[in-house]
Formats: sequence, C-alpha cells, structure tokens
Amino acid sequence: MAAAAILPELATQVLIPVAAAVGIAFAVVQWVLVSKVRVTPERRADGGAVKSGPSDYLIEEEEGLNDHNVVVKCAEIQTAISEGATSFLFTEYKYVGLFMGIFAILIFLFLGSVEGFSTKSQPCHYIKDQTCKPALANAIFSTIAFVLGAVTSLVSGFLGMKIATYANARTTLEARKGVGKAFITAFRAGAVMGFLLAASGLLVLYIAINLFGIYYGDDWEGLFEAITGYGLGGSSMALFGRVGGGIYTKAADVGADLVGKVERNIPEDDPRNPAVIADNVGDNVGDIAGMGSDLFGSYAESSCAALVVASISSFGINHEFTPMVYPLLVSSVGIIACLITTLFATDFFEIKAVDEIEPALKKQLIISTIVMTIGIALISWLGLPYTFTIFNFGVQKTVQSWQLFLCVAVGLWAGLVIGFVTEYYTSNAYSPVQDVADSCRTGAATNVIFGLALGYKSVIIPIFAIAFSIFLSFSLAAMYGVAVAALGMLSTIATGLAIDAYGPISDNAGGIAEMAGMSHRIRERTDALDAAGNTTAAIGKGFAIGSAALVSLALFGAFVSRAAISTVDVLTPKVFIGLIVGAMLPYWFSAMTMKSVGSAALKMVEEVRRQFNNIPGLMEGTTKPDYATCVKISTDASIKEMIPPGALVMLTPLIVGILFGVETLSGVLAGALVSGVQIAISASNTGGAWDNAKKYIEAGVSEHARTLGPKGSDPHKAAVIGDTIGDPLKDTSGPSLNILIKLMAVESLVFAPFFAAHGGILFKWL
Repeated sequence: MAAAAILPELATQVLIPVAAAVGIAFAVVQWVLVSKVRVTPERRADGGAVKSGPSDYLIEEEEGLNDHNVVVKCAEIQTAISEGATSFLFTEYKYVGLFMGIFAILIFLFLGSVEGFSTKSQPCHYIKDQTCKPALANAIFSTIAFVLGAVTSLVSGFLGMKIATYANARTTLEARKGVGKAFITAFRAGAVMGFLLAASGLLVLYIAINLFGIYYGDDWEGLFEAITGYGLGGSSMALFGRVGGGIYTKAADVGADLVGKVERNIPEDDPRNPAVIADNVGDNVGDIAGMGSDLFGSYAESSCAALVVASISSFGINHEFTPMVYPLLVSSVGIIACLITTLFATDFFEIKAVDEIEPALKKQLIISTIVMTIGIALISWLGLPYTFTIFNFGVQKTVQSWQLFLCVAVGLWAGLVIGFVTEYYTSNAYSPVQDVADSCRTGAATNVIFGLALGYKSVIIPIFAIAFSIFLSFSLAAMYGVAVAALGMLSTIATGLAIDAYGPISDNAGGIAEMAGMSHRIRERTDALDAAGNTTAAIGKGFAIGSAALVSLALFGAFVSRAAISTVDVLTPKVFIGLIVGAMLPYWFSAMTMKSVGSAALKMVEEVRRQFNNIPGLMEGTTKPDYATCVKISTDASIKEMIPPGALVMLTPLIVGILFGVETLSGVLAGALVSGVQIAISASNTGGAWDNAKKYIEAGVSEHARTLGPKGSDPHKAAVIGDTIGDPLKDTSGPSLNILIKLMAVESLVFAPFFAAHGGILFKWL
C-alpha cells in the first residue's frame, strides 16, 4: 500500500467546514461595511446635515451632499428596483419549483427501475467482487442530492440579487465623495455574493457527503454516484435563472435603448423612459442571480465529476478520506486565497482616479491566481499520497501528487489567460474595440460586420488554452486530471464572482444617479465604474465558458465509464448521427433564446412608444411614466419564453438515451460540447465589444473618440444599434450555452445506470 497523505482525516474533517465558515463570516463582515453607508438623510437638531468630519466638508458642499431630495430619490428608486427583482424571482421560482418536483420524481422512477425497485444489495458496477447498496438507494439519494443542489442554487442566486439591490444606491451616494469610495462599496457588495456562494456551495456538498456516508458506509462508489445529483440540481436551476433572467433584462434593455436613445434622443437611464426601472431590475435578475446560479452549477459539477472518478480510483477503493475529498480541499484553499486577494482591493490599496479602476480589477485576478497556485501546491503536498492510481477507462493509471498539482494549476492559469484574452477583445482600452467604434463612421452595417469578426477571432486563443489544459491534464491524470483542472479554473470563484457582480451593481448605480438627477460629474464616475464592470463581466463569462468546457468533458468521461462504453468510435453511424445532431443543438437553443428576446423587446418597444405618445407631459418631465406595465411585460415574457429552451436542454439526453442508447448519446454530448463552446465565446465577446464601443464614443476620453461623438451623432446611433443587437448575444444566448453543455453531460451521468440497462429501444427493434 502506498504512503498515506500527510493530512490526517480528522484535520480534513475540520479544515473544510472551517474554511466555509470563514468565507461566510467574511461575507457578513463585508455586508456590514456596505450597510454603513446611509440611504436616509440624517438631520442635526438645527436642521442641517450631519457632517462626518472637516475633511468631508468641502467635497460635500461641492457635490451637493446636503441635497436631501437626492438621497430620498435614490432610496425610492432602490426600493422600486429591489421590489421588481424580488417579485420577478418569486414568480420564476414558482414555475422552477414545479419543474424541480417533477424532475425529482423522474430521477427517482428512472434510477429506481434499473433493478426493478429491488432493495437487495447488488454487485458493484466497477469492482464486481464487492457488493454495493441497491439501485433503489441510489435513486433515493440522487433525488435528495438533486433537490439540495437546486435549492442551494436558487438561494445563492436570490441572495446575490438581494445584496446587489441593497448596494446599488449606496454606491451612487458614495460616488459623491469620489470614485474610490464608490468602487469599494460596489466591490464589497460583489464580494459578499462571491464568498457566500463559494462557501455555501462547499458547505452543503461537504454536509451531504457526510450525511449520505452514514447510510452508505464503505460503499463509496454508490455514495459519490448519488452525489452527482447535486451538480444536476445546481445546473438545472441555473439554466432557468440564466435564460429567464437573460430574456427579462434584454427585453427591457433593448426596448429602453431603441425608443429612448435612438428615437427620442434622451440619455440612458433617463427617468422619463418607461422601461428604465425594468432595465435596472433586469441587471439584477440576469447578470447577478443568473450568473450566481451558473457559477454555482459549474462548481458543483466539477466537484461531482472529480469525486465520481476518485471513488473508483485508489482513494475510493482503499477508503482514504483526505485524498478522496481533494476537490473540496482545493475549494477550501480557494476561499482563503480569495479572502487575502479581496483585502488588496478594499484595504491595502486605494483607488484615487478613474483610470485606476480597471487595473485594480485585473490585479485581483492576477493576485488570486498567484496566491492560489501556492495554496494548491501546499494542499497537494499535504492532502495527497505521493503515488496513487486513477481510474482510466477500465484500467488504473499510476499518478504522482505533483502531477495532480500541475493539472489544477494548468486549469487555474488557463482561466487567467482566457480572462485576459477576453479583456483584450472587449475593453475599449485596446485596438479591437476601438476599431469597432471607428467602423461606426459609416453606419450600423459596418459596425455589425466588424463586431461579428471580432467575436469569431476572439475564440482562437481561449480554445488553444482549453485544448492545452485538456491535453496536459488528461496525459497526467486521465479524466480525473480534467475534472480537477476545471476545479482549478473555478477555485478563485469568490474573487471571480466579486468582480462579476461589481459590474451590474455599478451599472445600477449609474442608472440611479441619472434618475435621481445628480450632477454630471457623479454620472461620469459611475460611468467609469460601469465601463470597467462591462469588461469584467465579459471576463467572468470567459471563465464560466472555459470551465464549462472542462467540466463537461470530465462529466462526459465519467458518463462513458459508467455507461460501460469501451470506445466512442466516430466512424460508427450510431455515434456520428449523435455528433452531428449534438453540434446543431447550441444553434437551435440560441435561436430560441434570441427570438424570445426579440419578441419580448417588440412588446416593450410598442409599450414605451405608446406611453411617450399618449401620456401628456412625459417628455417634458412633468408627469411620471407607468413603470409597472413595462416590468410586467418583461416578467410575463421571460417566464413564458424560458420554458421551451429549458425543455430542449433537459429532454434531449432523456429522449436520446431512451430511444437511441448510450453510444448515440455520447456523440450528442461531444457534438454539443465542441460547437457550444465556440458559439458561447464568440457571442459573449461580440456583445461585450459592441457595448464598450458605444461607451467609448459616449465617454469621449481620447481624441479619436471625440471625433466619433458626441451622444446623438450618427456614429453614436450606429454604435447604439450594434449594442442593442449584442445585448441578447452577450447576456442571454452566450452565457446560457455554457449551461447547456454542462447540464446535458451531468444529466446523462445521473441517468447513465438507467440508459445502460434499458436505453436504445429503437436500435433494439431495428
């Protein structure tokens, strides 16, 4: 027997929940700091405003801090946004809850019927001479894990939205004191979400493993097969959150932009625009709640994929607990590494000027990656035996601990590469976006052509980075290597999410500043925060897509092993038809989501036009628009339209597995993975580039940008049209595609025992 890991089991059992608890505590501390910003005007006994000290006095006078009406207005707008977002999520969760119940029953029936609902122990699937728990137990525990994952995903999305709507007006008010204060408020609020999600995801998974272990005992193969339901639950909720939220936010955004900016020539987020509240609500339900659920799903699935492979490797066979939960140890170290990184943004360095914002966010990525690399080296040395064997399609491959360290590290650094390439293609500080902005001189058509070309080109380096990661990690540690590489990419999820959530919070802050009628200087500050946030949101999407590719490949490997397919041979017709159909699915899915945004936006445009034409005094600003109707249009459209794309993704593996069998299904998964990643990257980056090209013209910082502006010029109108086309690409179709490829793979893995036993009905008849 090989030497055991240095870290004893007891230390591991303590380390993981403690790391999760530290993450949650840190999130609470950040939330308390954000809540210190007052959203109610304080008054002294003599009726003046309370001054916080002589140093603030001058700035207060200069920025009109004593204007209590502004504070009251900000509080009102914040309440409206928060109420809109909460009511939408509750409506969405009603439908999603119904789906969750039905799907949980399906999981139970399908998996229970593998052995005819027998309660007898059965020979293990991989180690035939040992007995494992009955298939019925697997059905029950997989269902419980599915519900756990789904609930955790919904809660993390909801909490993220609550925190974002809590912090948006506070960021606006802090912008009066300077850009640095506003940045810290927005970033802290993002960190609350990042740490809550990373820590709660880890804690729930850890508790589930320990509780399931009470029943399963030594049957680790059955235990970790049941745990895969956790990943399925997380991702299925993320799909509806992403698609529903994405349709909501973009219907409002497109409607508000087309009528407000292009037709009526009023600024973005102008309070006269009826769709403006719906637009700001959308940022929270799509970019925050949807993104939170999405990255939680990726995290849950990469952990589950790694655990499934480990349970049939030497870790699982010899019942070595510490190396078995290596994926959870990596995540625990990730929380601590991100905690150190966050302090660099909020406490060690202060932002004093607008041009320091984006570098500060980029530093977060670099620092977290460097700190995490050291953390991985440490945990690989302490938590793994020096040599061990990893399951590799039927044979055990000998691996050493340093090789596993390399697998995690290559995923981590590939994530950074993808992040920076995404930034290069979507930030208006670099030539690709400036070229797109320049193409607006000759109208919207050339803008669209340049933008599409940029998106396609931006796929090249990320795909090479993913390919290199896969080759290296698979060569070193088979499919387990790929799974931990995905985990490496997601190990800095707390920082990634903080940076990502910062974007929509800043966007909302800018909207609130405009609606509350604050000065131009404050709007400039919030715009600078928002432009940096756009780029970081694109970086976040890059991470999500890259990790999804690695996760789904690892899940695909686990599925192939579980379904007992010896080789996936592309030359057999069964597999090839699956491959070509699978490659088509992302296009079908994108068509559905794009059309949903289009038809919802159509209704929104008509409503906004109707209000501008029929409500007297609306353009003059003497009467208020009817915001509620626009909110209702977005809500109704997104709830109705999220069902068909969701059904396509959830039903495809079931239909293919039952009718055509596991070989065809393996082809479908491979095809969807290969084509989905490309479309997701290009769609997200095209949309991000168009958005920032528009902001580049609006900001007018450089000489070149000033020749294209100001707002309302022909090049600016062309840029707005490009931005509007890019909205559904970058916020609905693109980000939802990474869930499509992961979700189909994890669903196939959960249902693999049923497909292997009873699937392929058509080919049996033929």
